[in-house]
Amino acid sequence: MNGKVLLVDDEPHITRNLEKVIPWEMLGLTVGGTAKNGMEALELLESESFDLVLCDIRMPVMDGLELVRHIREKGTESDIIMLSGYQDFAYTRAAIQYGVKDYVLKPIPYDELTGVIARVMANQRQKKKQQSEEQQKIGRMIDLASEKVLYDILMDYTEVTSGNWLFNGEEQELDKKYVLIVLDLDVSSERTKDWREWSDKERKLWNFAVCNVLRERLQQNGLHHAVIQIRDGEWCVLIECEKTLPYNLKQITLWTELLLTAVKNHVKLSLYAGIYRDYADIKALSQAYKMVQQGMQLTPVQEQICVYPNDCAGASREDQAFWDTSEKLIGAVKRGDTSVVDEELKHLTAQLQMMNETSLGRFKPMLHFFVLNLMRETKEMGIFSREQEDLLWLKLDRRFGIKDLLSVILQVTKAVAEKSTDKKKQSERSMAEAKAFLGRNLYRDLSVEEAATHVGLSTSYFSLLFKQTYNETFIEYVTRERMEKAKSLLADTMKSIAQIAKEVGYAERRYFTKVFMKYTGENPTDYRSRHQQVQEERES
Repeated sequence: MNGKVLLVDDEPHITRNLEKVIPWEMLGLTVGGTAKNGMEALELLESESFDLVLCDIRMPVMDGLELVRHIREKGTESDIIMLSGYQDFAYTRAAIQYGVKDYVLKPIPYDELTGVIARVMANQRQKKKQQSEEQQKIGRMIDLASEKVLYDILMDYTEVTSGNWLFNGEEQELDKKYVLIVLDLDVSSERTKDWREWSDKERKLWNFAVCNVLRERLQQNGLHHAVIQIRDGEWCVLIECEKTLPYNLKQITLWTELLLTAVKNHVKLSLYAGIYRDYADIKALSQAYKMVQQGMQLTPVQEQICVYPNDCAGASREDQAFWDTSEKLIGAVKRGDTSVVDEELKHLTAQLQMMNETSLGRFKPMLHFFVLNLMRETKEMGIFSREQEDLLWLKLDRRFGIKDLLSVILQVTKAVAEKSTDKKKQSERSMAEAKAFLGRNLYRDLSVEEAATHVGLSTSYFSLLFKQTYNETFIEYVTRERMEKAKSLLADTMKSIAQIAKEVGYAERRYFTKVFMKYTGENPTDYRSRHQQVQEERES
């Protein structure tokens, strides 16, 4: 398909000659329009796109340089070749500053102009080819950005309402429905004992490998999906489904089996899966995730794939009380809130004391499972040395009673209490360093994983601390900082929108514009024009 060229000259015989003499077909172009001045040309450029603009400099109403200035301010990506009957170096210099590709003197040497057009178009096609190759990378980046927002939604860190600027212009996202599957590593299994011995680097590589395997398997099935790592050894898979399709548990179970088999074959580890029993819209994702996670943690003996909430109603009040206490206890441990830890330990002890022999027998494996999860969280927080951690794992690998399990819980929470003051100071230092790191690197494609690694924290613990410290998620903070810097650059400089986008960390101008419109309600060009107008009114 041929590209389009726009011819702009106030002399009709010039445009007629250009249409007839230049071998447009051979150059891969079609004359898509002509204009007698810059104003007419702007109207055409606003209604349709052109690959190339051939433009005279001296014209009535709006001259060529003014036209080029407007083209560049609007971010139009057409290449421009200037035509002039004057060898005016001031004009030439101004034209080059606006990114004009070449400057041809009248009377027009058509052979020379044909060569210039051929060179400009060859460079343009090469550039488009490179952009096309990079587009796949950009697409992945956008997908990853969506996954980061979904992580915050699952963890209930961000408000899912139309009032949240993250969802401006994305109201349709609030209506989408998802299949939710939680995949988890059984840390008590004999087959996962190697995992405990791995270094942080080895576990990160392993987690990365599992994510890749899950994504590849879902892509092979043609499913629109997201894979979100919740913590070390736990993932949430979201599959977007058509609103009109009924929930098909049999099909979803088959997808889950394929995912588990793929991880087993490629990473040589077994995972367990929990499926949410219905579709969940984006507002219900956090609650759905918690229900599945709760079900998996309260089910001591489980099949490799279970569906939650399940149909079992036995001891549901006791189960819920235990879940509420354990959830509060783990949350307090992660925050370093020793008073809440003490309070919830008393609740847990009181619950166990009120149980009869049968209930205690049923709760023992559940309590064991809770302790394992507590160990996973403290591992991410770096509470214990490697030697202390190994001793605790040895205890947990043995079969012993509820009193022994409570002893381990007390040992863990005591260690948290002893380190809470130091840990709080360290957390404050880590968050201050994270903020400084983000400020220095806003121009790059930053990830929460990179920021967490920089301050020596796990991604999940970093995300929790960041939200607690700054009362907004990593994505919300970084995007706000970028948009505020972009607003300043648009108002105070004449840098192009593409250049500003790169300076604030967006490789792709269109994606920057989309985010800017979400944040401000205006596109960058209109924002700049409005601020320049206000500035001119103040100065006059």
